[in-house]
Amino acid sequence: MVVIGIMKTPRWTRLIDFLQREMALPTAAIDLGLKHCDEQVNLLPVVLWQYGLVSLEQLDRIFDWLEASQP
Repeated sequence: MVVIGIMKTPRWTRLIDFLQREMALPTAAIDLGLKHCDEQVNLLPVVLWQYGLVSLEQLDRIFDWLEASQP
């Protein structure tokens, strides 16, 4: 599991697990995104997209997942 100084909340843990398992993002890509998202879970997908680590279709899929996973 990738965690670089972020709070290990269940939502972060589930998002990172989704990115690794379902989206097949490499650990290095997730680490880079985490370094630039200011610990805001909703910014991580945008950061990944800005750095070219996910496509627009993948970004939509991540946002759909985030919306569906809200408590």
